[in-house]
Parts: sequence; structure tokens; C-alpha cells
Amino acid sequence: MSAVAPVPARTASARQMLAWAFYDWASSPFFAVVITFVFATYVTTVVAPDEIVGTAQWSRMTVLSALIIAIASPILGAVADAGGPRKPWLLGFTLASAVGTSLLWYVRPEHDYLLLALAVILFANVCNEIAQVFYNAMLPDLADRDHLGRWSGWGWGLGYIAGIVALGLTLVVFVQPEPPLFGLDPASAEDVRITGPILAVWLILFSLPLFLYTPDRPATARPLRESIRHGLTVLVATIKDVRRNANIARFLLARLIYNDGLNTLFAFGGIYAAGTFGMSLTEVLLFGIALNVTAGIGAFGFAFLDDRLGSKPTILIGICGLFVAGTIALLTHDKTVFWGVALVIGIFIGPTQSASRTLMARLAPPEQRTEMFGIYALTGRVTAFLGPLMFGTATAWFETQRAGMATILVMFVLGGLLLTRVREPVRARSAG
Repeated sequence: MSAVAPVPARTASARQMLAWAFYDWASSPFFAVVITFVFATYVTTVVAPDEIVGTAQWSRMTVLSALIIAIASPILGAVADAGGPRKPWLLGFTLASAVGTSLLWYVRPEHDYLLLALAVILFANVCNEIAQVFYNAMLPDLADRDHLGRWSGWGWGLGYIAGIVALGLTLVVFVQPEPPLFGLDPASAEDVRITGPILAVWLILFSLPLFLYTPDRPATARPLRESIRHGLTVLVATIKDVRRNANIARFLLARLIYNDGLNTLFAFGGIYAAGTFGMSLTEVLLFGIALNVTAGIGAFGFAFLDDRLGSKPTILIGICGLFVAGTIALLTHDKTVFWGVALVIGIFIGPTQSASRTLMARLAPPEQRTEMFGIYALTGRVTAFLGPLMFGTATAWFETQRAGMATILVMFVLGGLLLTRVREPVRARSAG
């Protein structure tokens, strides 16, 4: 158990909470533009020799990324806890992610650049994901328990709106104009590659409110070496605590499975749209914008349901919606039908993610919240390689991306069934 005293139930004003939530706005466009839609499509269909090779290589990159995140996140989180403040760690990984993202400019539309593309995206993704550990761990220290779901959902909602804006700018400013603005050369994909440096500036600029206005934990005055030793000791103890707490363990196992499905959906959504339905880059961008619109609506709309009905029912509603709409998306061969059900999928993505974050905050003992979020990050990534591996393997074996998409539905079913056995704490809810 950490020696760092727990922060009071609420230390942040509404303005400070908004500054915290704005980090979702800063970081989410990377996942929308690079991981899910624009660069995922560009790398697998243009840089790679063909879409099958590109999908397989992309899945391997995602697997390696997930393994690194799974190992590093809980260790770094525990060390940061031992030292006290989280914002210095968050700042370091935010800047590293920005540097990696800016290097995407050098990924030319040639097969020889495939390795560079995968290496740069892996580095930027790992740094961005680890930054999320410190960001998420700040939530239960800043917001009161009756409004955890609201702030978590609003953060996700801001992230989806940011994804819409970033995808829209990419489409309107760089991809559609003929000739492209600023003298960019579409023959060498400069209209696509320019999004890397722009996203890097976006991340740094819009993360400033958090670093300037959101309070942090005080320092413990431990030297770095002592913080590392203490942090690792705490991590081992926390893992043992989780094993003894069957309810938390069941939740983490359930999330491990359905979150793998979500991660795989994010990693291959744009790739599936382009490969299976023959969408052009412009269509994929429009698809991404539309999906983020409905995801933002879902995240904002279900945030109040999370606080009033509970996090577990909200997650189960989300999983059921994802499974039904995902099944239709898998079976249909009509692009219009696929568009329709994909928009429905978007509605249920946001609340499933944000309610998972709030359920962890509600399940964790107050004196162990940060350590538990370290384990939360671990279970969110320790098997995250399985989803992309299953998707890539099924795609290669059956020579169709539909087989890969079917593996995601299986993960939703298994995760949802396990979640039904989790008991959410009964709490007094305020009228707000």
C-alpha cells in the first residue's frame, strides 16, 4: 500500500476539472487520425505492398505496442505514485508522443518506408498510451464520487469532438483541395503526411490547460532510486490485493477481454472499411468523422446515466449495443447498411470506455486508487496483443477481413458475461 496520503475527495474546481478533461481533446486526435483512420489506411493500403500484408504487419506492430504498454504502465505508475506528482510524468510522455507523431512526415508512399512507419507509430502510440495512465489516475483525486461518471464521460466526449475536428481539417484542408494547399505534393502523399506534425502541435498546445491549471499531488521528497524501489514494492503488494479481492479481479478480467475487442476495433476500423468495402481515403475520413460524431453523442449522453443508473449497467448496455450492431456490420455486403450500423456502433463506444474508468474509481479502495489504476492499465494492455493477433491471423488464414472482425464480437460476448458477476458498490447519489 502506498505511503502517499490519499488526496481529499474533491480538490478541483469546475474550471480545473475542465482543464483536466481537455487533455482528452489534446490526445484523442492521434488515435482517430493515426491509429484508426488516416495513417492506418495509408500505411496498410499505400505504403505496404498490399492490404493483406499491410493488415498483418499493422497487427504485429499493435501487438508489440500492447506488450510494451502492458509492462511499462504499471511499473511507471507505481514509481510515480511513490514520488508523488503525476504531471511531470504526464508531461514527459506527452512531449515524447508529440516528437514521434511529428516524424510521420518522413513516411513516404513507398514500400521501403513500411518499417519506418510502423516503428514511428509504435513509439508515438506507446508514449501516448502511457501518458493516459497518469491522466486517468488523476480523476478520482479531483472529482467527487457522485460526478465521476459525468467528468469521465465529458472527457471522452471532448476527445471525440476533437477527433471530428482533426479528421475534418485533414479532409477539407489537405486531402480534398486540388491542388492541395501550401504547395503540398499529393504524388508523394504530403497531403497525408503533413497530419503528423500538425497533430504534434495540437497535442502540445491543447494539453497546456491541464499543466497550467489542474492541481497535482505533492512531492514525497523521495529520491528517484528510492521511489523506484518503493513503487515496485507497492506494485507487487497491490497485485496481491487484487488477487484477494474477487470482485475487483472479476471486473479487471472482464474489462481485459471486452477492452481487447474495443482496442482491436479502433486499430482496424478504418482498415476494415477501406479493405472490405473499398472506401477511398476521402470516404474513410468522412466515415471517421461521422463515427466520432455519434461516439461523442454517446459519451456525453450516457455520462448522466453512468452517475444515476451505475457504471456496470452502462457498460453492459454499451457492450450489447456493440455486439448487435457489430454483427450486422460483419454480415452485410451493402456499404450503405455498413455506414448505418457503424454510426450505431459509435454511440456505444464512448460510454463503454468512460463507464469502465468510473467503475474502477468506484471499486478501488480510496487509499489504493492510484495503485489500482496501475493494475487497471496493466489489465487493459497485458493481453491487448491477442485481439490484433487474432484479427490478423484470422484475416490471413481465411483471406478476408470479415473473419478478423468476427473475433471482436467473441471478445464482447465473453467480457460482457464476466461483467455480469461484478458487484458495483451501493452509494448515496446526490441530486446533482
